[in-house]
Amino acid sequence: MKKCMMAVVAIIMMAPVATPLLAQTMPASTSIYVTLDQSVSSKTAKVGQILSGTVSQNVLVDGKTVIPKGSNANVEVASVQASGRLSTPAKLYVRLDSVVANGKTIPVHSTLWGQIEKSKAERDAVGIGGGAAAGTVIGAIAGGGKGAAVGTAVGAGAGTAGTAATGKKDITFPAETKIKFATKSAITIK
Repeated sequence: MKKCMMAVVAIIMMAPVATPLLAQTMPASTSIYVTLDQSVSSKTAKVGQILSGTVSQNVLVDGKTVIPKGSNANVEVASVQASGRLSTPAKLYVRLDSVVANGKTIPVHSTLWGQIEKSKAERDAVGIGGGAAAGTVIGAIAGGGKGAAVGTAVGAGAGTAGTAATGKKDITFPAETKIKFATKSAITIK
């Protein structure tokens, strides 16, 4: 019995002692790179909609990985507007909502990432102006000064027709879109 007891004590003494993991704090402005796993469009997205993503680079604090590459990321649609008929441009902004690292969900307050499309009026001006300029050049080459005037009118007409056909233009971030978020406040990971 005494030998059995000594063996048990020896085993216990040799067993590795579990040391509690120290909490790590990511400072504000820490970059977190995420790749979207699915596409999102300003035409169909809703504010609050959660998109899946993957952390694409290790997140380090003091040289130690606190969020490993490959961790799941939840990206939230923060602001969205579908393209309107004329002057309402599409917009789509997302933010990092949380990351699941080492089995723990870590809430994140991040910067916004996205874009606003040019209004249809701005795109029309570019299309019409570009058509007129191209028509002027072609007309000048073909018929001199009078040809340039005719070319300008024809080019502007072609540009107008082209812009009428473009209509609404929504924003789409396809799957595999790479996004750089930054934390807006410090995050303690336990």
